[in-house]
Amino acid sequence: MTSTATPPASAGPASAPLKLPLWTSGDTNAFFGLGFNVMVNVLVLTGLCLGVVNIPGHDVFGVILPAMGIQLLIGNVYYTYLARRLARREGRDDVTAMPYGPSVPHMFIVTFVIMLPTYLATKNAFDAWAAGLAWCFIIGCIVLIGAFIGPFIRRYTPRAALLGTLAGISIAFISMRPAAQMWEALWIAFPVLIIILIGFFTDLKLPGNIPIGLAALLAGTAIGWIGGYMHPADVSAAAHDVAFSLPSFNFGRLGHGLSEISPLLSTAIPLGIYNFCEGMSNVESAAAAGDNFNLRSILLADGTGAIVGSCLGSPFPPAVYIGHPGWKRVGGRTGYSMGSGVVIAILCFCGLFGLLGAVLPNPAIVPILLYIGLLIGAQAFQEVPKRHAVAVVIAIIPNVANWAQGQMDDALSAAGTTAAKVGYANIANAGSIYKGTMLLGGGATLAGLLLGAITAFLIDRKFFWSAGYCAAGAVLGFIGLVHGARVGWDIGPQIALGYLFAAVILAAFGLYNRGKPAELPADEEVEAAIEEATPLAGGGPVVATDGIPAPAAAELAAQAVPATTQTVPATAEPPAGTAAV
Repeated sequence: MTSTATPPASAGPASAPLKLPLWTSGDTNAFFGLGFNVMVNVLVLTGLCLGVVNIPGHDVFGVILPAMGIQLLIGNVYYTYLARRLARREGRDDVTAMPYGPSVPHMFIVTFVIMLPTYLATKNAFDAWAAGLAWCFIIGCIVLIGAFIGPFIRRYTPRAALLGTLAGISIAFISMRPAAQMWEALWIAFPVLIIILIGFFTDLKLPGNIPIGLAALLAGTAIGWIGGYMHPADVSAAAHDVAFSLPSFNFGRLGHGLSEISPLLSTAIPLGIYNFCEGMSNVESAAAAGDNFNLRSILLADGTGAIVGSCLGSPFPPAVYIGHPGWKRVGGRTGYSMGSGVVIAILCFCGLFGLLGAVLPNPAIVPILLYIGLLIGAQAFQEVPKRHAVAVVIAIIPNVANWAQGQMDDALSAAGTTAAKVGYANIANAGSIYKGTMLLGGGATLAGLLLGAITAFLIDRKFFWSAGYCAAGAVLGFIGLVHGARVGWDIGPQIALGYLFAAVILAAFGLYNRGKPAELPADEEVEAAIEEATPLAGGGPVVATDGIPAPAAAELAAQAVPATTQTVPATAEPPAGTAAV
């Protein structure tokens, strides 16, 4: 078992304790990036409360947002503490704190799956709000449980599975929506993206060393206002909502929601599992970037934040964010996370989010999310053995399917119908495979972990480990935690059979190859084989490329690299590269 931690970068003498600055110039860049990211998400959830659930504005700005401010303070302050503790323990001054904020997928799920149906059924926004609080509370409890079982899952799951499913989340849910929003006002957004890409990927400095995130936002805001995209009247209207409020406990409303707990469990259980699986992937992403945080500590903050927020009146669970490698790349260290939490909390307490939304153009803010999606997607391929690239891709696919199903559902909802009403066969006749997409994307994060692990172990010829993950997939599929529309008994029998038959085949291969050494190709061999589209272990070539006859291509691939295969015993041990706690 190998650890993902990297050696200390700059360990000093034992007699000289490490001096960590509270703030660095890189923290300024990361602060503007993460701060604007969280700010956009809080603006979105504010609009959902006001425009979808019809919660009164004084309750949104006076109760929900102050509760959100406390949630963000809890997580960001604690993550800053963890980062500084890790820096001192390893004698490094380049440790980057984990980012934290309201969970983006859960914002829409709690609104459209929990609160909106309750509001439509009861015609009472406060009943809908209570249901959202109870749902958030359950999510927090499940994540707290996950804090104790998550490290064991991470220990025996290949990095390709963890980073691959995270890449799927970043591509589908972090990148696609902002990219689409950008192209609706590209004359504002694309110059902002170009500034971000130049500043974060070329290491060029702006005059006066102006932070890239701030410069990009100012440029986009100026273009938006000069071009007439923004309206002064909106600023005047938003100024009326500015008022200072501190959070208070809402046990009565939370208790009212918990009294109707049964209908909430079918979504809260799988989404709570989603939360801690995503947290595992984010911690693995940070470890790949050089900062090996304790997973249990990270998830405990997540679960505590959700529970405290629900008690104070926020139905939106927070989460450790995707993006640690991005903030590390721009120089963020331990201060940016706390800075973001404190500033966003002050904005929440003062009710300033409506005013900010009227001043800052959304197309000037969302390119930072696309940057994070690009970086996380690239990291998944850069930080795993090249032979595991296909495992990364298959781990991505369930999240892409989940995103696609959401797009179809939104379009059908706008037309006043659903997929069930239209009929799966009719949708298939129109060229879209709705049912298969829904099943593939069900429990997407957990499904991506399973498929990525099965494929990575298979590639490394660890057939018994691969069969074990297939058996787990059969159980989870049977009860609907993966590839299911809901959780229950006998939800996915055909899904379970598919995984079970695959487990039998893999176990048979394991028995047949038991005791035989497994010769794994070196990364150079994989690269040459991919370049020439030839198989790795002899046989006929896959396809001729670049006009070279296929046999010649095979010979060139063989000559391009030395014979440096990795021989490992064909035992039931997980492969090197599997994360250690």
